[in-house]
Amino acid sequence: MTHCPYCGTNVRDNESYCIKCGKELPEDMYERIENKKTFNKYWYIPIAILALILLSAGLYHMFLQHQTTEAKELYNKAEEHAAEGKYQEASEHLVAALEYKQSFSQADIALNFVETAMTIEENIEQAAQHLDEQEFQDALSLINEAENSLTNYNGDAVSPLVNKVTGKRNSVKLEQLKYKLDQDPGINEIKTLLWEADAIQNDEASDIAGTIRSQIVDYTFSQASEQLNEKQFSDALILVEDGLKYAPESEKLQSLKTTIDKEKTAFETAQQQRIEQAINSAEEERKLNENDAIELVSADVERNDQGNLVIKGEVKSVATIPINSILVEYNLSNNDETLLSNEVYVYPDTLFPDEAGEFEFTHFDIDQEAKDISINVDTIRWYTDQQQ
Repeated sequence: MTHCPYCGTNVRDNESYCIKCGKELPEDMYERIENKKTFNKYWYIPIAILALILLSAGLYHMFLQHQTTEAKELYNKAEEHAAEGKYQEASEHLVAALEYKQSFSQADIALNFVETAMTIEENIEQAAQHLDEQEFQDALSLINEAENSLTNYNGDAVSPLVNKVTGKRNSVKLEQLKYKLDQDPGINEIKTLLWEADAIQNDEASDIAGTIRSQIVDYTFSQASEQLNEKQFSDALILVEDGLKYAPESEKLQSLKTTIDKEKTAFETAQQQRIEQAINSAEEERKLNENDAIELVSADVERNDQGNLVIKGEVKSVATIPINSILVEYNLSNNDETLLSNEVYVYPDTLFPDEAGEFEFTHFDIDQEAKDISINVDTIRWYTDQQQ
């Protein structure tokens, strides 16, 4: 059935006139309609193909969405296991996630980390075995290797593993420190061990570091005190300052340092006073030796067996050094009348400190009685080695 091209009324096939308008229908109208029907049938094939393609694409998209969803769920479970340190379970989930979605880069990176983590766990176990056998360097090498393998990773799952590696290193270093301390080390090695103890971040290492510091303080105090007693102030101060490098808060060493400074000042002051006193004493001694070195002990006048007038006397050295060429100048008088003046040398020629010497001279031309003649020593002269 088709339509009248003039009025639009339905017209049965093969009719020549329109029943409603009565007009004659075109002779080629039915041919055009037939061709149009044939043309429309050809469009069914591409439309069907397009529909099939769209359906397939939709189904494939839904399949990919399902695969991605499954992969993400497995990845999330793997993350949870990794954060709990269950690396084997995490590895299994990540492998399954990559089977669902091969281009899942996050899962691939996480799988590499999990495999690294399992290797690190093995290293830590081996390090523990070396530690039991006191093979400290081998244990530390494994731990360093484990730590280096983590440098390219970060995140919540990495932090617990880093803490575990750090904890194991501290354990190894702590046991190594205890072992070295048991070997009765010298003071220089003890100072080195203090730095090692400070580098270990746990309470037990802190206690050991405190004990080592006390040993260094006690040793330093003892040695510095000995130097102080011997007036070796600079050496004592060097020892204390070195000890303070290791125990800067030590009141014991700080107090000793103050004491050393005060004792040094007092000693230097006293020493300066002694020097000044020595200089003054030396000056007094010089004056004594130059001006008052000889003390007159006696001077007498008498007659000898031949009737000659003899002058005899004695002097004593009060000098602090040897003196020589001692000359006694005297005069003889009678009733306040000077008879003569004379000089006589003392013998021996040289007198040492506190030694005595004598002088004697015979006058042949004096006829007066000896009892009427008095002697007066005017001057005594001498020389010292410095003067000569």
